[in-house]
Amino acid sequence: MHLFHDKLLSIAREVGFRSGERLLRQGEAARGAFLIGSGEVEARVALPGGGTLSVARLGAGDVFGEMALMERGVCMASVVAKSRVAGWFVERDDFRATVAGRDSAALEIQKWLTGVLSRKLRAANALLREHRAAEARPAVAAQEHARSPASFDYRAFLPLLAFFEGFDAHEIGDLTEGCPVFELPRGAALFRAEAPAESAFLVIRGALEVVLPQGTVERRVTIAGPGELVGYLAAIERRPHWASARVRESACLMELGAAKLLFHYEGASGTSISLQRAIHRNLLQALARTNTQLIRLISHARLNAARGEAEDLEKALHGQIVLSDN
Repeated sequence: MHLFHDKLLSIAREVGFRSGERLLRQGEAARGAFLIGSGEVEARVALPGGGTLSVARLGAGDVFGEMALMERGVCMASVVAKSRVAGWFVERDDFRATVAGRDSAALEIQKWLTGVLSRKLRAANALLREHRAAEARPAVAAQEHARSPASFDYRAFLPLLAFFEGFDAHEIGDLTEGCPVFELPRGAALFRAEAPAESAFLVIRGALEVVLPQGTVERRVTIAGPGELVGYLAAIERRPHWASARVRESACLMELGAAKLLFHYEGASGTSISLQRAIHRNLLQALARTNTQLIRLISHARLNAARGEAEDLEKALHGQIVLSDN
């Protein structure tokens, strides 16, 4: 954490806010991270149907908005000063410049932030697994199917995929060299929850459905289309898959073995930096989806006077907002 603070302070500018002044507004474009030197702020999120929920009180030494250092996005919560606040602000572009220069401390911070985000995502998803939602449905058994060779020249499509934004041709070749590419029909199983994460999969064409098993029912987590990577988080963390994936629409997929993915992800080459940024984008998208589900469940629990359930979910949402080095 000291490395994080020291490096950010070296490229930060001082800021100050009066009591009641807004530092961030939920839904606005995020520009960077704040480090609080003194004073207190409150983070609030809007609930479906109206009203807001206080999810965090932050004070001296706390950091928020760190996700914006890695990728453009929107603010997850509104943040308002509860007293006079003094601190520092780090622009995303300034941080990205230090990373692009392969500054060793900046690269370590970037990896550390990815670890923080992945832990937040895993903790929130573990809680979601325990709470049924209106969109829960009977579980569907995915079928095993043999892989077929790609039926088209997929290489021409790779530079067009969102995942490879920011990669140059050499970096794309470096990352994908030797990676199997195959096709599967609708309904085919790709991987199952609790199975070892031996690979991640990039959707080149078609779509995958990622679902969270909950006993005899399941909850859809997302539909992953062309340019999206699935299964990467478990591979990076060297843990079993937390969700299951099956083919939603006949798909052409590239398999990135866990060893290869980790080799590039943990490196400091141009390919490594581009891969880290691509994974950051995926993580932020996943966190945004998880936050939406948490807010929906909180609202539902409050309407049904399920105070204990609402408090558990609110704690999870608090964990999404507050930066932790645990």
